Amino acid sequence: MTDSFPRQNARTRNFTLGAPRSFQISPDGGTVAFLRSQDGSDPVTCLWTLDVASGQERLIADPAKIAIAGAPDDPVERARRERVRERATGIVGFATDDAAAVASFALAGHVYVADLRGGGVRRLPTSTPAADPRPDPAGQHVAYVSGGALKVTALAGPQAGQERLLAKSGDPENVTFGLPDFIAAEEMGRTRGYWWAPDGSSILVARVDEAEVQRWHIADPARPDQPATAVRYPAAGTPNAIVSLFVTSLNGRVTPVEWDLQAFPYLVTAEWSAGDPLVVVLSRDQREMRVLDVDPATGTAAVIRSDTDPCWVDIVRGVPARTAKGAIVLAADVGDTKRLIAGTAERHVAGTAEPLTPDGLQVREVLGVDGDTILFSASADDPASTSVWTAGPDGTRLVSAEDGLHGGLLAGGTLLLTSKTLASSGVSVRVLRPGSDGKPADVARIGSLAQQPSLPAPRLTLSYSGGPSRVRTAILLPSWYEPGSGRLPVLCDPYGGPHAQRVTASYDAYLTSQWFADQGFAVVVADGRGTPGRGPAWDRTVAGDLATPVLEDQVEALHSAAEQCADLDLARVAIRGWSFGGYLSALAVLRRPDVFHAGIAGAPVTDWRLYDTGYTERYLGLPELRPQAYERSSLLPEAANLTRPLMIIHGLADDNVVVAHSLRLSSALLAAGRPHTVLPLSGVTHMAAQEEVAENLLLLQVDFLFGALGLQPLGELER
Repeated sequence: MTDSFPRQNARTRNFTLGAPRSFQISPDGGTVAFLRSQDGSDPVTCLWTLDVASGQERLIADPAKIAIAGAPDDPVERARRERVRERATGIVGFATDDAAAVASFALAGHVYVADLRGGGVRRLPTSTPAADPRPDPAGQHVAYVSGGALKVTALAGPQAGQERLLAKSGDPENVTFGLPDFIAAEEMGRTRGYWWAPDGSSILVARVDEAEVQRWHIADPARPDQPATAVRYPAAGTPNAIVSLFVTSLNGRVTPVEWDLQAFPYLVTAEWSAGDPLVVVLSRDQREMRVLDVDPATGTAAVIRSDTDPCWVDIVRGVPARTAKGAIVLAADVGDTKRLIAGTAERHVAGTAEPLTPDGLQVREVLGVDGDTILFSASADDPASTSVWTAGPDGTRLVSAEDGLHGGLLAGGTLLLTSKTLASSGVSVRVLRPGSDGKPADVARIGSLAQQPSLPAPRLTLSYSGGPSRVRTAILLPSWYEPGSGRLPVLCDPYGGPHAQRVTASYDAYLTSQWFADQGFAVVVADGRGTPGRGPAWDRTVAGDLATPVLEDQVEALHSAAEQCADLDLARVAIRGWSFGGYLSALAVLRRPDVFHAGIAGAPVTDWRLYDTGYTERYLGLPELRPQAYERSSLLPEAANLTRPLMIIHGLADDNVVVAHSLRLSSALLAAGRPHTVLPLSGVTHMAAQEEVAENLLLLQVDFLFGALGLQPLGELER
């Protein structure tokens, strides 16, 4: 018997299990290392390699065969998985030496080293629990973090297996070495806290002091016998962690890196693949970002580039990067285009670094550098698609299809391309090498073992709204629906805020929306102002107000969808969402009950003073300086306006959007005498990843929507 879609979707973690990911290519281009579980419902991820010449895959490390029963659980690793929204188990991350001969990974608090050439896995005799192990470039040592201290173990020679302490705090409760702070991991995409020197003689290590960061306590009311968990949470306007850097040599010398921590408290990222380390720092208001060239012997830091913006400076992943000739690759706003620029440190200082990408091509991420060729992803005419390009001596070239979501890597002349399109479910992974004509040609593929959804293909129309915002919009109709056969109630299904997109040229992006459509809805998904891919000016339209523009654009998209499809019933419109989408759903029924007749708010931010510094202050500023921005973006003053059915869903173990958001909204609604529904989820975090939770949340939402809109179910829901 085929599983229902809600059950299959939950069991396969949104059809991600069994899909290959986390690729690394050896510098000679001959081997690809990657992660993948052994089937589409297996959550245990394994480490594999692909021999490019033969196309043969090899299983290197299977956690089921090497894991130690009863090994200690690491709260650092749990937090890391929550920050990156990791739903799988097993080996969920690995690092290699420069030659990609040795890989290290953490499993159940222990450090393992795998031989990627000859095979074989061994456990290192390290302190436990240990996290984030990384080999040095030569593959002679492995560094890792344990108990908030940075340690290293030699892999061979007379000191093999001996653990050495490189950096340790006298106050481990407040100070750690080698780990990212909360804001870096949650909002800036930096999940590491140390970087090996190119010669392996020293490490650039971050020191994180959380002594001034407020403590919040997350309890599980369903388990009153268990104490609450204390977490450090820097809410808007409160102190952040103090993050500094040190160059620590293996022989014990420690050199602090010098920059103005008061003016630039955020450590965005660092790069140390050659020469001196490059460090990127950011001001608290995020309006100035500096790239520093650090002398590792003295710790002095010279500014080689400074970018400013009256709203905020964007963080682009993958930069800075370096080419073989020593050019430093950065990203910058040139007019209304995010472009790549490159040059020596001297040229960056002089402002004469060369633009590498054309006007109108919005750079999303630098994926890698092979020699003097830079691989990057960008959006051209359509923000719903992200394609892969190269920039180098031969100019800028498109190397993937233009439509769809594409990513990749490039090393040793081997190009790996990942592709998700509207044509089919899943990810395609192609491996290409230069052919006789010099152009990349397919030589191998890495297979996906992910399941295919038990659901008809999305019945999808992509368009732009006809209003002033020209909102990118997806309209989904029931697979069984005949045009003109009756009016369809509407379900808006947005995220709708900065930092993320829902309207993409990918089949899998619409699976859940199509399931809702097949319950009898026309589903409208819209990416309004502030969503990425359309240039700096579009992004910054939400500066100082996270409510008005995004809600206006949902209304514009809805009305435009009704003009395109006459079967939409605008007298029965609901809206659902999670996180920012949950905030937007509650906002919609509070402010525009004339348009939205029911809402489901999952894990919503309700008062931006309760959300973190890195995200909130970027868009709204400091609360003490811009209190009006916080007032007009808050849901709490709107509580008395509720006249429509509203369901609020929240995980009690959520440490990103804490449950206090929903509880305060519920209290304000109760104080105003406004009926509403609250669904608390015991033991559930922001991901809501537990199989039974993920499955039944879909079913309960549909039940709520039927009742709220006065609909008759089409039949028994898939259960």
